Amino acid sequence: MVIVGVIIFLLLHLLNQKNTNSVLLLWSLLTCIVITIIVWEGNLRLDKLIDSKFPWDQSVRKRILIHLFSSTTYTILSIFLSLKVFNLVICEYSKTEQDKFFTLSIIIGLMTAFIILSIEISVQFFNNWKKSLVEIEKHKAESTQAQLQNLKNQINPHFLFNNLSVLSSLVYLDQDKAVDFINQLSKVYRYILDNRNGELASIESEITFIESYIFLLQLRFDKNIQFEIEIENTKKQGLIPPMALQITIENTIKHNEISNAKPLHISIKTKGDFLEIKNNLQKRLHTEESSNTGLKNIRDRYTYFSTRSMIVHESETEFTVQLPIL
Repeated sequence: MVIVGVIIFLLLHLLNQKNTNSVLLLWSLLTCIVITIIVWEGNLRLDKLIDSKFPWDQSVRKRILIHLFSSTTYTILSIFLSLKVFNLVICEYSKTEQDKFFTLSIIIGLMTAFIILSIEISVQFFNNWKKSLVEIEKHKAESTQAQLQNLKNQINPHFLFNNLSVLSSLVYLDQDKAVDFINQLSKVYRYILDNRNGELASIESEITFIESYIFLLQLRFDKNIQFEIEIENTKKQGLIPPMALQITIENTIKHNEISNAKPLHISIKTKGDFLEIKNNLQKRLHTEESSNTGLKNIRDRYTYFSTRSMIVHESETEFTVQLPIL
């Protein structure tokens, strides 16, 4: 503020060199510095007052117009009244000189104030704009997390419902198998509960889980369903969405016929940067109504972690799902 006051004094002295008295020049310098401090500090306090009444996030145009009008009015009054005091106490000018000096002082003061205000308003505007962007990204992230959690929450009830349906059938057909099924189901569901908050799971842990799930399937279908698992050691620490493998297998069972005459063969292998689940295609004549929690759920969950997408391919004899390894 002192530096700006000195600059304004030099400008006034260059444009109005009539007074060369050293004492008067010193008083003029001090007056310019004092007026600059009054204008500057007053504008800063005015800015805080306007900001409390008209925040940037409500109306940018209205905020700028009110700020410019208020600051201009305050600046003119401050300079005019300060110069009046200077004219009465320190150095009295004639009417003609007074009008000229006052006009010159107000023009230079306003120009300086506008420059400072422009910088101040620009800084405030961009700071608030940046803050808004951060808040938007935060809300996006929270929304994304909520959507992902919703997708994950669809899985557990769906999985439990399907297995309880199987259990209800086994209770009537084979009670010993039903007991084994319950024991294994408890282990499988323990894995689901342990990983319910996980966003991604290693292929190794998913394979361990799926082996328990396969045990449940073989209790249900006996030798009518066969599995082949080949996972490269270098790919075991790769990541996929939790239970994506189980959902894919469940989808296969849901849409294919499984019988002594038509056993279902499912292979789980790593192929490049994908985990491939393939089965022989033998579609049921009457399929169950889809609940849209299968492959679509996996595809939607992948969009939160990668630009790579799940690949689904169907030929006349085979159905293949490839899950990107992350």
